[in-house]
Amino acid sequence: MTRNRISLEIEIPPQTRYLGLIGHIGEQLAREMGEYAGDSDVLAYTLNLVLTEALANAIKHAGCENPVLRVYISIEENDLCIQVYDQGKGFDISELPCPDPEELCERGRGIFIIRNLMDSVDYRKTESGNVLEMKKKLKTA
Repeated sequence: MTRNRISLEIEIPPQTRYLGLIGHIGEQLAREMGEYAGDSDVLAYTLNLVLTEALANAIKHAGCENPVLRVYISIEENDLCIQVYDQGKGFDISELPCPDPEELCERGRGIFIIRNLMDSVDYRKTESGNVLEMKKKLKTA
């Protein structure tokens, strides 16, 4: 089955008050994919969580000098791709340790959660800053 191509580009100020809005957009997108064979509620929760975690990290670590954060969401055929852009100093994603399950800490689990919910996660420098790219294969009916 061929899926229509969906592409969204969103720009927001680096402020946490927009996290709920972006999460809601992810949820609505998941629920509008009528031919998706998986559980649309689980996909909606997943998109909300990875979008808000990625943006919260970008807001916290990218610094307030950024006029906007950019989010691109695209679906082509059976592939979902989310890209979150920032202009911060960046980091090496491969150097992040797994969180200690014995430690009850509210911080430091975002990338771990994103990696476990998405099929692939990559963070790299680009000409215009940094991009966190998250991909998920979608099952179709």
